[in-house]
Amino acid sequence: MNKKGQGDLMVPNKLTFTPLFRQALPVLKQLTDHGYEAYFVGGSVRDALLGLEVNDIDIATSALPEEIKEIFPRTVDVGIDHGTVMVMVDGEAYEITTFRTESTYQDFRRPDSVEFVRSLREDLQRRDFTINAMAVDETGAIYDYYDGRADLEEGIIRAVGEADERFNEDALRMMRAVRFSAQLGFDIEASTELAIKENASLLEHIAVERIHIEFVKLMCSQARAKGLKSMLKTKLFEYCPELARNKLALMYLSNHEGDLQSEQQAWSLLVHYMNFLMPTNYRVDIRQFLRQWKSSNQVIAAVEAIVSGIQKRQATEMMDPFDIYQLGAELARDVEYLLTLIDGSGRPDEATAMHQSLQIKSQQELAISGADVMKLTDQKPGPWLGDVLAQLVEEVVYGRLDNNETILLAYVSEHLI
Repeated sequence: MNKKGQGDLMVPNKLTFTPLFRQALPVLKQLTDHGYEAYFVGGSVRDALLGLEVNDIDIATSALPEEIKEIFPRTVDVGIDHGTVMVMVDGEAYEITTFRTESTYQDFRRPDSVEFVRSLREDLQRRDFTINAMAVDETGAIYDYYDGRADLEEGIIRAVGEADERFNEDALRMMRAVRFSAQLGFDIEASTELAIKENASLLEHIAVERIHIEFVKLMCSQARAKGLKSMLKTKLFEYCPELARNKLALMYLSNHEGDLQSEQQAWSLLVHYMNFLMPTNYRVDIRQFLRQWKSSNQVIAAVEAIVSGIQKRQATEMMDPFDIYQLGAELARDVEYLLTLIDGSGRPDEATAMHQSLQIKSQQELAISGADVMKLTDQKPGPWLGDVLAQLVEEVVYGRLDNNETILLAYVSEHLI
């Protein structure tokens, strides 16, 4: 993708500003009007040059944090120790970071110290990959000291300078490399890939939460298979929670395409293949697995429901109305969508239509309440009441009863008292 021979990408010599950049130009101009250098930098420049959507921008400047605060009346010290100040201009927030160099990294995550500099070249030299080490000034001129444009055209992810140094500074950069490979469809340059393989164990020093973010982005990328193949080749997967003993699932996924649209879909598909490719007496403890990955309780519950739904659905031609009711519209569609990727049997549109046709989508939509039932039966609350309401829900969902107050009360009188 975007490699010579595979596309016709020609990176321009000058960036044409999109509305988001034009909106931020006054920030650059205020800095330059005060005698400082100021540039758009990083991922926003990369994506703009690739013609991709840019959602936020980063600004780098020769101005020191205190000088930035003198120029802009409204600021917030979001990361001032590392040179970052948030400024508010016309109701928009912009993070401005002073050019800096960084010392050694004793913990493979954070620099021991930061030194502010006045040189753009020095600032870009500390960045991870050449495609992220470009800057653009207020005229659209591109500053590219490390051949990032050439690597964009070739579809290559290459570390800035010595790859070993970059990964020892921040070991998460190795996960970022395979994630960019998946997002952009780029190949990792040979010496950079070798450095990842040789330094993969450094990932153990990185907080799982940070690895989680990169892995989910990789899984939800269009070229997921390419990113997973890089993880396998470089052995990075061996230093991610529970993935070392689930290599087969990753290998299987690395040979299958198909877009994943959410984190819960990504984890559900992975867990499905972890179960599918392991012995029949082994089943992933989803809650334990995802807790190791520091997933939210909401995601864990969703994945448990989706994986269970897939298992049940594979034994039938279509989920029945009560399955759809219990899952809800989103999760039912997730089950069917993932089945289109797993074996081609998914019917997401039918699941959506079935959910829409249900008389009720939750117990709260029943035409009678627990209070109505207690009034009718003259009984006190207890477990029996939940059983009665659950039976009513089932009858209505299956269409055996209309969701009508008179009909439901009559059913309770005749069958449930």
